[in-house]
Amino acid sequence: MTHSQIEIETLGSLAEIDPAVWDACACPEAADGGRPNDPFTTHRFLKALEDSRSVGTGTGWQPRYLVARQGGEVIGVTPLYAKGHSQGEYIFDHNWAHAYERAGGRYYPKLQIAVPFTPATGRRLLAKPGHEATAQAALVQGAVHVAAENRLSSLHITFCTEAEAAAGREMGLLHRTTQQFHWENRAYDDFEAFLTSLSSRKRKNIRKERATAQSFGGEIVQLTGDAIEAAHWEAFWHFYQDTGARKWGTPYLTRAFFDCAQESLRDDMLLILAYRGGRPIAGALNFIGRETLFGRYWGAIEDHPCLHFEACYYQAIDFAIAQGMACVEAGAQGAHKLARGYLPVTTHSLHWVADQGFAEAIEQYLIAERDAVSEEIEVLTSYGPFKKVTAEE
Repeated sequence: MTHSQIEIETLGSLAEIDPAVWDACACPEAADGGRPNDPFTTHRFLKALEDSRSVGTGTGWQPRYLVARQGGEVIGVTPLYAKGHSQGEYIFDHNWAHAYERAGGRYYPKLQIAVPFTPATGRRLLAKPGHEATAQAALVQGAVHVAAENRLSSLHITFCTEAEAAAGREMGLLHRTTQQFHWENRAYDDFEAFLTSLSSRKRKNIRKERATAQSFGGEIVQLTGDAIEAAHWEAFWHFYQDTGARKWGTPYLTRAFFDCAQESLRDDMLLILAYRGGRPIAGALNFIGRETLFGRYWGAIEDHPCLHFEACYYQAIDFAIAQGMACVEAGAQGAHKLARGYLPVTTHSLHWVADQGFAEAIEQYLIAERDAVSEEIEVLTSYGPFKKVTAEE
């Protein structure tokens, strides 16, 4: 397909594009040798999902990556998937699917621009610097063209940036907002400095939780880079399987993903393990971005009070402060995070629906939903754990 002298190509595998060419669009900020803003759209992360068969045939996530070229130069890419279900997305459209099918339509397959199983905000319309507007428009129009040409119900762009959401609205896409809980580093010197910013009751509660967690009879270690060994993944796989079975029925990631991660992603990861009696009994997996730590998976084979809060939230804050990072994103849902210093923030997604009548109905729903989300964030923020600042202060 060609649009304004831009060619759009569909790839069935990232093996068909040079990693450096993909990453020049996905994470140009890492060209200086530093970290990408987040690792989730890098060639190495998405390829690990492919190579481990976490996506692909039989998973409901069939890669259809888009590449935009201008004059032979790749100016934009996007992780596009044909979806056979709505699992692993964290932006819930099950009600849309039911309504669409009750009306006689076929909702699946649909198209999804997303990072599979990863509710982390980041750029989705990945453009080479200097080509942002052109590449974004071409990628959106290319994805819509693929959906329309194949008579698919819809296209969804999930956990995009606020700037992409604004650009998408200008292109006529439907804009949806949801919320998550993120911790913000207000230039804290250490965890104690963070605690002093909280109300007395919340501060005491967190100290109590940390003391309870630390009394489980073992030690907690933070591992990243070469400190992560292949054997650690065998332990974490058991934790992950337990959580996956309880939350989703079957885990999204395969065992092979963690072997791929050991090969190509361990510098991008922080693995927190709790050891008791010399063996790991619980763990939390985080991914490290340029300024943000992304909490992703937790699991345990023993239950200990408050260990989940310690491994997932407080250890993440410790790491972020020590590394001078600006933010911790703690993943999807969970109002319980509020009492632990994580405040609600708006997340964004974009949607295109083929049926005009259905699209208009969804648009009306999204207007009301956006108002409700905004109001809920305002209310939750007012109940936050931080000290109230008075007018005199």
